[in-house]
Amino acid sequence: MHHVLLTGRLTEISQPLKRAGDEQSVMSEVQHQDAETELIASVLAGNIHLFHELVRPYERTVYAMAVGLLRNEQEAEDVAQETFLKALRNLHTWRAEAKFSTWLITIALNEARARLRRAQAAPFEPIESTPDDPHRVAPELLRDWREVPSEVLERLEVWQLVQDAVTELPLIYREVFLLRDVEELSVNEAAEALSITTASVKVRLHRARIMLQKRLAPQLKRLGPKRKRFPW
Repeated sequence: MHHVLLTGRLTEISQPLKRAGDEQSVMSEVQHQDAETELIASVLAGNIHLFHELVRPYERTVYAMAVGLLRNEQEAEDVAQETFLKALRNLHTWRAEAKFSTWLITIALNEARARLRRAQAAPFEPIESTPDDPHRVAPELLRDWREVPSEVLERLEVWQLVQDAVTELPLIYREVFLLRDVEELSVNEAAEALSITTASVKVRLHRARIMLQKRLAPQLKRLGPKRKRFPW
């Protein structure tokens, strides 16, 4: 009886704390968006030097997205530069009701897609990097990816297998996987960036994970025989 009363009391205490935490998170996000909107207005008013401050928080995301899609560092750098140039030229078209980060990622996606179309299935140039290379981008690709055992990710051979598996995903699934499981966009944000429904995001992400599981399971089992299956 005392246990039930204590549990109920703890629940009563924890719920307001959780609500307070959620409210603080929402407030922080609103403040960030307000500050970003003011910065955009200032750039549009002629303070072009502030543009880098505006896009700086998203430089890594744009570049990592491009590398994940193109598997070519030089191409990714070009995509990132073109993305920011187009964002500056078209900043006046940004709508305040849309998140600036999602708008920027959409530009990067479109630029990467255009380069893929021009390449017409040309072979990707492999990324020359190792886990000890401080300038690598590859480790960001599967940051906190729960589908692969952390002890296995430490092995370069497995890392290359995972990279190859992600690259081999059809583009529509690779895009969703990178946005949701790598960049951790919400379902709504990913849907907006890709101009598809939230239902389509969920379906594509599920299929992408299944494809990766089927592609990687036999090889990861060979390298980590104690691992019987993926934990999802």
